Amino acid sequence: MSNPLFPSTHHPIKVYWSPVSGHAHRVTLFLSLLDIPFETILVDLKKGEHKEAVYLQKHPFGQVPMIDDNGTLVWDSNAILIYLAKKYDGDNKWLPESPIESAQVQQWLSVAANQLYNGPATARVIKLLGRDLDYDLALAVSKKLLRVLENELESRAFLIGETPSLADIALYSYTFLAPEGEIDLTPYKHINAWLNRIEALEGFLAMQLTPKA
Repeated sequence: MSNPLFPSTHHPIKVYWSPVSGHAHRVTLFLSLLDIPFETILVDLKKGEHKEAVYLQKHPFGQVPMIDDNGTLVWDSNAILIYLAKKYDGDNKWLPESPIESAQVQQWLSVAANQLYNGPATARVIKLLGRDLDYDLALAVSKKLLRVLENELESRAFLIGETPSLADIALYSYTFLAPEGEIDLTPYKHINAWLNRIEALEGFLAMQLTPKA
C-alpha cells in the first residue's frame, strides 16, 4: 500500500546516490520504510562526478546523498530524513512532536554526524578505500560509541524507546557496516539485537557489504 501523503500524480523522488555510501543508505532505507516511490541516480564518486560543476550547482559541498522531490532539492542525509518525516510521516511516528522525544532524536542525529562519522564510518573508508586518516583514533571513537550504544540499548528496544525513530535510521547503516572497518560487533549483544529489530521492520531495505577486492 502506497503512502497516502504521496499523491499518484507525484513523480518518484530522485535520490542522488552511491551504493557504497552509508549516508545514502539512510535515505533509501527511510524512503522504503515510508513506502514512498523513489529512483536512484548513480553519482560515480571514483570518477569525481560529485565534484563536477553541474552537481555542485545543486549541492555546494559536492556529496551524496541529495534528493530531488519534484523540484525541491535537499542535501545532507540527516536533513533529508527530517524533511521526509515532516512531509510524508503523517502520524509523526519517526519524528515525534513532543519536545523531549524530538530532542532525543536530535541528540542521536548529532551522534550520527559526529561519533558515528568519526568512528565506524571513518574506520571503514580507511580500510576499504585506503584513505590516509588516523585509524587508531577512529577505532578509539568507535569503541567508545559502541559501549554507549550497548548500554543505551540494554533497557529498550530502540534508541529513544520501544518503537523505531529517525535516531535508529541515522545510526543503523554505519553501525551495520562497522566490520568493514575491522571493528568486531560480536561482543555487543544488545547492538546486534537492535540491528536485527531494524532489519525485521516492514519495508526494510538492506545495504550490501562491499565485496572484497
